[in-house]
Order: sequence, then structure tokens, then C-alpha cells
Amino acid sequence: MSGEAGTGEDVASEVTGRPVIHDGRPEPGTAHIVGTIVRRELRTVARTRSFLLLGAALTAVLLGVGWLGGGLRSGYVPTAVDLLTPLELLVPVVAVAFGYRAVLGDQRRGELDVLRTYPVASWQIVAGVYVGRAVGLVVAVLAPLAVVGGAVAVVEHDTAIIYATHAGADSPLLYARMVVLTVLFALVVLAVAIAISAVASATRSALALAVVALVVLLVGADLALVYGLSAGILGDGSLIHALALSPLSAYRGLVLETAVVVAAGTGPQTAAPLSSLLGLALWWLASLSIAAYGVERA
Repeated sequence: MSGEAGTGEDVASEVTGRPVIHDGRPEPGTAHIVGTIVRRELRTVARTRSFLLLGAALTAVLLGVGWLGGGLRSGYVPTAVDLLTPLELLVPVVAVAFGYRAVLGDQRRGELDVLRTYPVASWQIVAGVYVGRAVGLVVAVLAPLAVVGGAVAVVEHDTAIIYATHAGADSPLLYARMVVLTVLFALVVLAVAIAISAVASATRSALALAVVALVVLLVGADLALVYGLSAGILGDGSLIHALALSPLSAYRGLVLETAVVVAAGTGPQTAAPLSSLLGLALWWLASLSIAAYGVERA
């Protein structure tokens, strides 16, 4: 999946900006180190056809769902509602595919061992890998959603009655909110995948950990919240804050709260936006911290 090529010394030479030497080692700046790793990851993404196929498949699925569900003909908000469930399922799959072997591939080729002989910190390696993969992931997620948004502008001809009482409710701005939140969700899941890649010792274990992570993100955390509510551990008033503990629930609640409920003008509160954003931020930061620790210990 990764498509990387090259020797460890080639990578070290590029990172340092000088030929590889074993005495008088150069001390490149952080921006140069991270920037070089980012460029390498961008080349890897561009060479890996499976990433392109993932983006094309996501576009086809989202267009199909929007058309069959009637959202494309009804407007931006109905389209966002139609796409929410498919995005909850597919975005984590795409994000994990982009990241679950990113660091592991460097470790297996010996590039991490070579880079450690230079003043390159583990967090710099993780930052470069993450940013490079994130650029590719954003394109893979953003492009299909942009295509669907363009299709709504061309195809839309119905007016959804449920939104008629709210002036200007069905607007591209609400759809854009969903797009931004989807990209943020994808970036959080990518951080989880990078952490998996950093702690995995072999490709097979990385794949197994990736599957476990998907199950936890898509099912486990939500089931834990449902159990907590049914068992009385969580009260009705605290549930919207507890949703922030699951990145999937936080994403779903944010989309419903900021792009759907607000359009209707009324309805139950589906999320605490600040808590949900904080939950996503903590998942992102904790995952990248684990990735840096994994690289340090590898």
C-alpha cells in the first residue's frame, strides 16, 4: 500500500541536505527536516495508485448515495443528511488506509535506524509523515465532497418542505460546515492510524491493529456510551458531553448540530460543540504523542 522506495541513507542524505557522513554530522533545522519528510510522503502518496482508487471509489459511492437518496435533487442539507452515515463508515476506512503503514514502512526498510544517527527527533519524523499523508487524505476526502456539492448545484430542483420555515436554511454554507467537519474527522482518524503504524512490529500486526481501531471507532465507543446511558452511569444531561469521548459520535453530533438541526430551526440538542471539538483534539494529540513514543522506542 505504501509504495515507498529508497535506502535509509538516501533518506538521511535528503533530510540533512548533505551527503551521508558519519563524522561531523550536520544539524539541519526543524523546518528543513520536517519539510523533507513531508515531500517524501507526498511523492509516496502520488505514486500509490490505491490511494487514487480510494478517492475515486469514495466519489462514486457518495454520488450514488446522494442520487438514490434524493438529496442531490432536494438541496445541500438533505444531501448532507444522506451522506452522513456513509461518511461515518467510509472516512475511517480511507484514513486508516492512508496511515496504517506509514511509519512501519520506514522501520522495515531501516530508514528510522539511519535517521536516528542524525539529530532528527522522533516527533519530527512523525510530524513529517503525518503532514505528508494528511495532504493526500484531505484531497481524497475533499474532492469527492466537492464533486457532490457541485452536483447539488447542477441537479437541485426540489424544495424540501421541512426546511421551508427557516429562511435561507438550505445553503451551501451548511454543506460546507459538514465538509470541514468531515475533513477534521478524517485527520483525527489518520492520527490514530499513524499511531498504529508506529507501535506495530510487522505489517500483519499493523493490519490487525487497524481493524481493531476501526471496530473501536465505528462500534465500540458508541456501544459503550449506549451501555452507560442504559445502566444509569450517564444522565440525559451529560450525554451530549459524553459523546465527545468517541470521535465518531463527536463528529456525528457536530454535523447534526451545526449543519442539520440549525437548518430546521428547532429540535433537540445533538452535541455540545465545544466538548466535541475538545474530544477530537484530544484524540488527535494523544494519537500523535503515542506515534512519537513508538518511533522513539522502535
